[in-house]
Amino acid sequence: MKKEILALLALAALAGAQTATPPASSPAPAAGPHPTKIGVIQIQSALVSTKEGQKAMQEFQARVYEPKKKELDRKAVEIRDLQDKLQRGGAAMAQAAKDDIQRNIDAKTKVYNRDMQDAQDEADQEQRKMLDELGQKMMQVIDKYAVSNSYAVIIDVSNPQTPVLYASNAVDITKDIIELYDKSAPSMPAANPSTSATKPAVPSAAKPPAATPAPTPVKKQP
Repeated sequence: MKKEILALLALAALAGAQTATPPASSPAPAAGPHPTKIGVIQIQSALVSTKEGQKAMQEFQARVYEPKKKELDRKAVEIRDLQDKLQRGGAAMAQAAKDDIQRNIDAKTKVYNRDMQDAQDEADQEQRKMLDELGQKMMQVIDKYAVSNSYAVIIDVSNPQTPVLYASNAVDITKDIIELYDKSAPSMPAANPSTSATKPAVPSAAKPPAATPAPTPVKKQP
């Protein structure tokens, strides 16, 4: 999972949640002092550090990541075995046999690359869905926290492209938001803390070596 992709997806999910229209029956906020506090949040970390986020990551790994990685690894091994066979054959193997192995390598490599792209697309789609669901809930928690604690602005600084150059740890509310999110879902079972939130989302299957070109037959001198 590239961090930049995760950041963009998280921002998109939160943007969609933030533009939601409140019910017409919602009472107008009571008049009071204008909020003045400014806070920052690592939204990427917050999304996958909640109990629900960790559980979603575990399910994603088991349902999408591991099966795709296992299949891609198997195909990469097949390609490497054929390349080794072609290399070991040397002069002892007939040219027709070498050409046949090379065609097999090329065909399998083409399928492998296509499957790798399909796995990337599927992972992106699943991540987008997961982050959208988590982002909708996270935005509600952030709104509640901001109103309760008189925050005027809360900025996401997890995006590498953020214009924020410096932010004191004293204004970082990431931990508070994670705790508040978990309290809002008390029935959520605890996730295994050993699950890494930064584990790649797309199967990083072993990439096969570059296809070995078919050996050129040596011309006999007359």
